[in-house]
Amino acid sequence: MRIAVLGASGKVGRLLVDQAIERGGQVVALVRAPDRYEVPASAKAGRIEVRHADVFQPEGFPDLGDVDAVVSAIGIGKGDGPGALVAGAKVLAGAQVRTVWLGALGSGVSTNAGGRIYQAIMRLAVGKELAEKAEADRVALEAGAAVFHAPDLKGGPISPTRHIVPLADLRRPLLPPRISRASLASLMLDETENGHHAGGIVVPLP
Repeated sequence: MRIAVLGASGKVGRLLVDQAIERGGQVVALVRAPDRYEVPASAKAGRIEVRHADVFQPEGFPDLGDVDAVVSAIGIGKGDGPGALVAGAKVLAGAQVRTVWLGALGSGVSTNAGGRIYQAIMRLAVGKELAEKAEADRVALEAGAAVFHAPDLKGGPISPTRHIVPLADLRRPLLPPRISRASLASLMLDETENGHHAGGIVVPLP
């Protein structure tokens, strides 16, 4: 399978690339600074291609007609300012390729789904970004993407009990939920392969 990873240089993006290669797939790493991108040591010859991709320059965004799916791990980086997430969602919507989109639990329709304590933390940590996250999700969903509303992320290995649940079936937890980035990456790659939740919101759990 040939998968494009948007935001391949980020913490989750790097794990997506590594795991996709470990699964035997080919990867197109979409990054804003190809000259600074470090190709993973796990990458074998011909298994990864690096392309320049800036969501703020949609006219120069690379064609994705040669990939089976694209998974987005972009966030709002330092110095980006507002608009990065919405711009990314619009670019991928226009690409008309099967998409798995990384969102955040506690934004938009999942507000309060992580519990009161978790929502309070979200408002303090990313309060200014919540509206943009919700709008980006809306664009991605309308284009048929599977949207992952991930809870708080941490380090650690892939959990053997990792799973996803549709947002509508999530039981509100008492304590703030967390999942390792490695587990999240694994679940997102599963979705790129099976496409079971296109056009819906799911919550990844450990």
